[in-house]
Parts: sequence; C-alpha cells; structure tokens
Amino acid sequence: MQYKTQGVVLFTSRYSDTFSIAHVFTRDFGRMAYLLPKSRGKKSKIKASLFFPLSVLNMEVEHLPLREIQRLKEVEREFPLYEICTDEVKISISFFLSEFLSKMLRETHESKPLFDYLKQSVHILEKAHRGLGNFHLAFMFGLTRFLGISPNLDNYRSGAYFDLLNGIFVQQIPSHPHYLNQAQSTYLRVFCRIDYSNMHLFRMSRAERNVLIDYLLAYYRLHMYNFPPLKSLEVLRELF
Repeated sequence: MQYKTQGVVLFTSRYSDTFSIAHVFTRDFGRMAYLLPKSRGKKSKIKASLFFPLSVLNMEVEHLPLREIQRLKEVEREFPLYEICTDEVKISISFFLSEFLSKMLRETHESKPLFDYLKQSVHILEKAHRGLGNFHLAFMFGLTRFLGISPNLDNYRSGAYFDLLNGIFVQQIPSHPHYLNQAQSTYLRVFCRIDYSNMHLFRMSRAERNVLIDYLLAYYRLHMYNFPPLKSLEVLRELF
C-alpha cells in the first residue's frame, strides 16, 4: 500500500551499483530503510541529493509491514537546508547527530512526538546563529525525554552524587561505579538546564564542553543497549 509520511534522514549506505539504502526515521513507521536509486538524470523522480543527513522529507512510499527495505514513490524536502548543507560548523553538527541518532533509533515503532522533536531540532539548527557550540548538548539532553530515559535532576542537594545508572541525585556514594563525584554532579546540575532557547547563554571552554558530552554519552551507554563509540565525536571535540 502507498502512504504519505514525513521522514528525517539518518544516513545512506551502499547497496548495489544502481541503488543505495536510505535510512530514515519516519513519523508514521519509525525507522525505515528505503531503496534509493543512484541515477542523477534529469528525469529521475527521486534525487539522491535530497538525502543529506538530517534532511526533513515529505515522502510518498510503498509500505509493506514484513518487507525489510521499502520503496520510495515521490520525495521532496519539507524545507531547504541552505546552511546545514554549506556551513562547515553546521555540517559537522549534522554528521555527528545523524551518527548518534543512527545508533539510538534502531526500532521500527513509530513515535510522532519523537519525530516532531527531531524535525523541530533540524529547523532550529538551520536558523540558529548563536550557541552552536552547545547545540548538540541541548539536543542530547532533550532527546532523553522522548526515549523514556530522562533523568530526575530536580532533587539536587549540596554534596549530592549523580547516580548515572538510576538517573538520580543521591546523598551517599552508590554501591556501583557508575556515578559522578560531588564536583561533577554540581557541574551537571548547572548545565542540565540547557535548551535551544538559552544555549547561547552557557559559556563553556572546550574542556568543559568535552567533559559534559562525556557525561551524557556515559549516561546513554548505560541506558541504551549496545551503544558503540561515535567516530564523528572527535571532529566536534576539535571544533568546539
């Protein structure tokens, strides 16, 4: 059957001499794989150039529940990505987020609130000119709410430890090794308030930003199954 849906491009991979596979998180079906023709001819209905990482697409697709690779019928961009496709900083952020999401979003189950958050995030990244060095941090903090792993950061008291495994502040050192010490926990408490509206107000050195993203990645690894290292992370470490 044919359906109309929207999707956020995660990445594309090689399939054959004539086709690639586009991995897309859709609003109606969750993560899907689509057969993407490599043809660059003028008569081609589906342009491979539309599938830049984080592109938001309006899609008409053929969807069969038991088929691993679905087929595309028509595709167009929901809105153009002028800066994400040309600005070196935004390109680096988009490649990091697309790799991060490709590891996080492995299920095919639909989640409209999650899709809407991704779409909103891409739109904000395209338009933003302040606080770009903190965008990926704000994105990762926000994403926890939609993955069902949001930590409880409201019960902080002076001298607390943040328990990474249980996602809460505690007054005693946990019996496992997955926690932040008191100084690290205080640091986390300050920066956990970051979001898209205030990310430009958080002044951090490169070392501080790298420490914070290490906290976040450690938290994700404890709460998401088989989360591997990210190759694109080193680019962001050098950039910001």
